[in-house]
Amino acid sequence: MGQLTAPTLRAATPSDASSLAALALEVFFATYIRHGINAHFADYALAHFTPVRFQGWIDDPAHSFIVSQNRDGIDGLIHIDRNSPDPVGGAIPTELVSLYIQPRHQGRGLGKALLDAGLKLESGPIWLAMNSQNSKARAFYAAQNFTKLGEVAFKIGDQSYPNDVLSLDACTNPARG
Repeated sequence: MGQLTAPTLRAATPSDASSLAALALEVFFATYIRHGINAHFADYALAHFTPVRFQGWIDDPAHSFIVSQNRDGIDGLIHIDRNSPDPVGGAIPTELVSLYIQPRHQGRGLGKALLDAGLKLESGPIWLAMNSQNSKARAFYAAQNFTKLGEVAFKIGDQSYPNDVLSLDACTNPARG
């Protein structure tokens, strides 16, 4: 296999909407579907991760997307929403909605590069919710100085899944320097 070229980080554009939706579907299924796809998860994912929805977010100035672009296409994204108060106390208005890296590109520093680039856009604290059972994400965010703010239940239909709410304060974030 040939040498991979370094990715380019850039702001997402409207023409990226379908690629972002496909990336989100790939990461969602690779991360959360362990024993086969059922209609419960498929219906949620196919309704939530659509090009139209990504287009709306890209067009909304409260949202920011940075993508990692390699020679063949997009292999990662970070999505930030500045109008999404945290579900624990409501004091942190900015959410890191998603940080998605294609599974085959994980472990190469793309997540940290995208996180650092996204955090440079923000001046205050930021929060995120992550599946409580996602040990890889937990380790990654702990290494980036995120701390646990609380817990919430992520609901899909009538089922709920425990999520940890993490936060990062501006003063503990070296990427913002």
